[in-house]
Amino acid sequence: MSEPENIETFEQVAEAFNADYAKITEQVGRVIVGLGEVVDEVMTCLLTGGHALLEGVPGLGKTLLVRTLAEALDLSFSRIQFTPDLMPTDIIGTNIVETDEAGSKGFHFQRGPIFGNLVLADEINRATPKTQSAVLEAMQEQTVTVARRRYHLPSPFLVLATQNPLEMEGTYPLPEAQLDRFMFKIRVRSPKLDELTTLLDRTTGAETPSAENVVTGKRVDEMRQAVRRVVAASHVKDYIGRLVLATHPGSEHAPETTDKYVRYGSSPRGGQAILLAAKVLALRDGRANVAFEDIGKVVHPSLRHRLILSFEGQAEGIETDEIITQAIQTVPQTP
Repeated sequence: MSEPENIETFEQVAEAFNADYAKITEQVGRVIVGLGEVVDEVMTCLLTGGHALLEGVPGLGKTLLVRTLAEALDLSFSRIQFTPDLMPTDIIGTNIVETDEAGSKGFHFQRGPIFGNLVLADEINRATPKTQSAVLEAMQEQTVTVARRRYHLPSPFLVLATQNPLEMEGTYPLPEAQLDRFMFKIRVRSPKLDELTTLLDRTTGAETPSAENVVTGKRVDEMRQAVRRVVAASHVKDYIGRLVLATHPGSEHAPETTDKYVRYGSSPRGGQAILLAAKVLALRDGRANVAFEDIGKVVHPSLRHRLILSFEGQAEGIETDEIITQAIQTVPQTP
């Protein structure tokens, strides 16, 4: 959609958006403890049509979060456990021979688990690159191709992949081309003491909490359209562009840390992710336009997986978040 027709109409859209957003997060909060920021970032990906890579050690509730979100949204949920022997056909499906009532045989496409609204790609870095690449077309085009035929995936469609940052032996790191398809890289932290206590109460009692369906998939598509109605001024988009260029070594906008520790900077997809995520924050605040503070809140998850460190950066253990923070501090909001 284009810009909002009038303030009154947009206020009604924003009010309905926030009401449904609150319903979803309330239901997820009945099950998930202490992951409020992670829930907001996953919701941002869902409402912009992006995909998310969740990084955290096992046992932090990543799988439960995705399943609970699917329950709250009345969407289909699929889980794919990635292992070294997993084949592409195990994900997208394959043609099988069937015999009809007349006795004639023919091929029938058996859909794989990728045909779901919310797809959990658990420990995606444990599968071989050939199998990892099977989800590339699905993530980018929302279709899969089998035997020269294209099949459309359901809408809304969201891939939430997880990986363990500690146990890397026997894994296959995601190639840069696939990492770039993820809108956000979300870091899932361990719970604090009070959160852990609440978690123990909820999971060891007689009753197990669950989420109720509060929003339909059709409504999610409408909320996505509402996000697109939020506008960004030219100077705000210019600031996003300069932030992205600040991650490129040799750029006139790059700080010293970028030139020293970065080999390749973010692709244009990084700028797209920042702008779309900022629109979600603006709409949650009831604003029809993106502000500079919205950008600052979404830069790290949008860019941290899109920077390739140089040998010196890897040797010194530099985190990409440090590079991004330096870029934010260096690049002025107005030139």
